[in-house]
Amino acid sequence: MRDRWITKSGLILALAGNAIGLGNFLRFPGQAASNGGGAFMIPYFLSLLIIGIPLMWAECAIGRYGGRYGHGHTAGMLHRLWPHPTSKYIGVFGIFIPFVVALYYIPITSWCLAFSWFSLTGAYEGLQTNAEVGTFLSSFQGWESSEHFSSRSPLIVFFVITLGINLWVLSGGIGKGIERLAKIALPSLFLLAGVLVVRVLTLDPPPGAGPDQTVLSGLGFVWNPNLEALSNPSVWLAAAGQVFFTLSVGWGIIHTYTSYLHSDDDVALTGLSTVSLNEFAEIVLGGTIAITASVVFFGIVATQEIAGSTFNLGFQAMAVIFQQMPFGGRTLGAIWFFLLFLAGLTSAVAITQPMIALVQEGFHLTRRRAVTLVGIALFVMSLPTLFMADVLGELDFWAGTFALLVFGLAECLIFAWGFGMDRGLAEIRHGAQIHVPALIVPMLKYITPAFLAAVLIGFSWQWFKDGLGDASPGIQFARIFMIALFIGIAWLVRTALREPAAEGQ
Repeated sequence: MRDRWITKSGLILALAGNAIGLGNFLRFPGQAASNGGGAFMIPYFLSLLIIGIPLMWAECAIGRYGGRYGHGHTAGMLHRLWPHPTSKYIGVFGIFIPFVVALYYIPITSWCLAFSWFSLTGAYEGLQTNAEVGTFLSSFQGWESSEHFSSRSPLIVFFVITLGINLWVLSGGIGKGIERLAKIALPSLFLLAGVLVVRVLTLDPPPGAGPDQTVLSGLGFVWNPNLEALSNPSVWLAAAGQVFFTLSVGWGIIHTYTSYLHSDDDVALTGLSTVSLNEFAEIVLGGTIAITASVVFFGIVATQEIAGSTFNLGFQAMAVIFQQMPFGGRTLGAIWFFLLFLAGLTSAVAITQPMIALVQEGFHLTRRRAVTLVGIALFVMSLPTLFMADVLGELDFWAGTFALLVFGLAECLIFAWGFGMDRGLAEIRHGAQIHVPALIVPMLKYITPAFLAAVLIGFSWQWFKDGLGDASPGIQFARIFMIALFIGIAWLVRTALREPAAEGQ
């Protein structure tokens, strides 16, 4: 008997925990600030309506449908939707993408845990500039030596702790592991974020601050659109990419989570509730905390410069800001980074589950054995992201951006055309407690794939125009590694889904 979610609220919290991750509190503020602030929000909301919600409903329906046949991964699900020999290999993307992302996402989550500890203990106290905190972070990562760190030992310790927690949660299964974590982590995350929002909204400008260094300026920067920025194609590409990243559509994770639903469970309200919780966390909480605090302490122009790098805003700038607060800065810093850790942990658990489902179901292993095997693979394959420069960025570019668009387009076409929208709409509406408009049919059949194709073409053209450049050893390794890993997962899928030979053959 397949594992199941224990409660409906547990499922919604788990799906929200999967979506609410580092992208909400690190990536979104950086993307919004570096792409025109309020101007970014227009294509962002448009992408949410055209891509996010339709694909969320489709993926929830695909997952529940595949779960009826015992499939917890997209390779088996897409083959059920469209019994063509290539469908299972298209489904490989839904296992490959989250596994590759896990190879750098779990290490980044461990950095958040480490910085929460460093803030609480005052390890970086006295570092008053972004450059000084940047040196602290770089030496912790092992890219340079400083008086703070002389080896990668602390980096490895926090990585092992984070990976161990991740695997311990997963070993408990769907209900007693993932759902239990979600019921603890998500309310805690919202509580901690609420504390930080209140503190940020009551910030006073530092001595000598400019006229734009106010809370209202920070909030206005997010919501007042500079319409001239909309003529820049990169703003639209960034917005579409952020919607993919934040909702975890095109990853293969939503499929896996909803495969553990009962056949009559509602996917329409579940999907919409997940989107709503995620957007609240991203826009109201994530955007308010980091961007507003940065504007108050550094100004709008400096915030845009800082936001050019995700870690500059989330790690370096925020570490400096909390130190400059008149009281409770060390504790608030620890809360900020622990909030990031909780967000990262719930997502890290989610992106590990598809591979576990493949190994467990395809090779008829116990849950604990499947978790152990995947855990060993994660530990070994994550080491290059810790020890080789440029590997993390290259994995994120291809698996965390480009492959998402490819798989999102492919699954949309399979669902709308291979499976058929008549059956697709009926599947989404089955057991629904809300009305799913018929408009979803032309959206998924024509508008969403056309929008995705346009974004993919624009993204590819931008990449082609920029050129490959001189590839460092880390980049070369990452490219070869990803090709080999995709082939390896395809072989696992082929073996796991191989039909037994007919009797007498």
